[in-house]
Amino acid sequence: MTSIVVRLLAAAACIALAGNAYAAGAGMVEDPKPKGAPGPTAESRYNQGEVLAKQRDWKGAEAAYREATTMKPNFAEAWNGLGHSLKSLQRYDDAVRAYQEALRLRPQFPQAMEYLGEAYVQMGKADEAKKLLEQLKPLDAKQADALARVIEGGDHQKPAW
Repeated sequence: MTSIVVRLLAAAACIALAGNAYAAGAGMVEDPKPKGAPGPTAESRYNQGEVLAKQRDWKGAEAAYREATTMKPNFAEAWNGLGHSLKSLQRYDDAVRAYQEALRLRPQFPQAMEYLGEAYVQMGKADEAKKLLEQLKPLDAKQADALARVIEGGDHQKPAW
């Protein structure tokens, strides 16, 4: 029962954040599909991925984000979410490719830079992470601080959200 309540609360919190989270480059996104229209959209699958990621269901989140990227290949936030899920599953090479695609689509995407830097640290590529940190500093001080802590040996398992 507690698990169901926690999941419902997490879903409600994600929905409540949907309006301003997209502008920040993370969180839920607005689904353009009219209510009642059949089938999932890239945005609805991305939003499901966000809920699953918050529940730390990384395999479920990976599947949702992957479907979102298949449905909408230019969806940078979904590529970033896919990378985060893969990183959390310790599939670092795949995570790096997903983050790189997010950054190809949106070159100054602070969260993707920070997460990619974390993946590089976990792969033993601190120099690559430091290069990203320098790019990230002028874009987003909070994300840069999070990456700096990881590079310095801080908490690299704790998500930035």
